[in-house]
Amino acid sequence: MSVKQPSGRHAAGALHRIVIGVVLVVLLLPILSTLLYALSSEWGASVLPQGLTLEWFATLWTDPRFLLAFGRSLALCFGTLILSVAVILPVIFLIECSCPRLGGLMNMLIMLPFAIPPVVSSVGLLQLYAQEPLPLVGTPWILAGAYFTIVLPFIYRAMVNNMRAINMPQLMEAASLLGASPFRTMIRVILPNMRKGIQSAVFVSFSFLLGEFVFTNLLAGTRFETVQIYLFNLRGRSGHYTSAIVISYFAFILLFTWLASRLGGKKGS
Repeated sequence: MSVKQPSGRHAAGALHRIVIGVVLVVLLLPILSTLLYALSSEWGASVLPQGLTLEWFATLWTDPRFLLAFGRSLALCFGTLILSVAVILPVIFLIECSCPRLGGLMNMLIMLPFAIPPVVSSVGLLQLYAQEPLPLVGTPWILAGAYFTIVLPFIYRAMVNNMRAINMPQLMEAASLLGASPFRTMIRVILPNMRKGIQSAVFVSFSFLLGEFVFTNLLAGTRFETVQIYLFNLRGRSGHYTSAIVISYFAFILLFTWLASRLGGKKGS
C-alpha cells in the first residue's frame, strides 16, 4: 500500500506556519516573562515564582512621580504629533497641487533623520541651545523639535501615499467645478478621505515616540523627567517594580492602538 506524499503546497504551508510560530514565540516570550516577573511576589532560585501579587502595579500607579512622568510623556507625544500633522499636511498639499517638482527635494529631506544618528543630532542641539539666546536644553520644547524629526519620515510618507491613492488632483478638479475653494476642498473632501492614512501614521509615530530614549536622555535628562527617564533612573531598584513599569508601558500602547482602530472602523463603516 503506497503512502501518499504531501504536495509541495502543503509542505510550503506547513513551513510557513512553523516560521510564523517561531517568530511569535520569539516576540511573545520576553513580554510573557516580564509579565510573570511583574506579577510575582518573589522569584529567587526556583523555576517558578513563589507567589503572585498585584502589589507592584498598585505601588507603581499610586506613585506621584511616575504619574507625573507618564503624563509628561503623553503630553509631549500627543503635542508633537498634532504639531507634525498641522505642519506637514499643508506642505504636502502644496507640493502635490502646485509644486510637484519639490517632491524630490522633500524625499531627500525626510531621509536625513535616518542618515544622522540621534547621538550626533543631540550633540549638535546641545551646542546650539545650551546657552543664550535660546537656552532650550532641559525643556520640553527642544524634545518636541527632536521628536518632530523622528516622526517626519513616517507621517510624510504615509500622507503622500494616501493622497496619491485617493487621486487628489481629480478630487480637487471635481470640487473646483462645483464651486468649492481649495481650502474648503481640503477640509471637506481631502481630509475625510485621508483619515485612515493619517491615523496609521499617527499610530506608528506614537509608538516610536513613547519608546524613544536617546534624545530624551541627552537633551532633557532629569530636568524634564519622562517615563523613559523614570525607568532608567530606577534601573537599580527591584526588578519586579521595573517589570511592572514595562508591562504598563506595553499595555497602554496596545490598548490605545486597539481603541483607535475600533473607532476608526466604526467611523469608516
